[in-house]
Amino acid sequence: MLKDYDAVRNGLTLPWSSGAVEGTVTKLKALKRATYGRANFDLLRRRLLLNG
Repeated sequence: MLKDYDAVRNGLTLPWSSGAVEGTVTKLKALKRATYGRANFDLLRRRLLLNG
């Protein structure tokens, strides 16, 4: 933790978080893995928007 002291301090003291962004990225990566080799960008985008 001492190596990442600034990141830990900011995470505990600042009023905002990147949690919502991280959740969206995780969901997108899961959809991308599920359709690997079968879906183009348009289908991936549609699935993300419908499942969001």
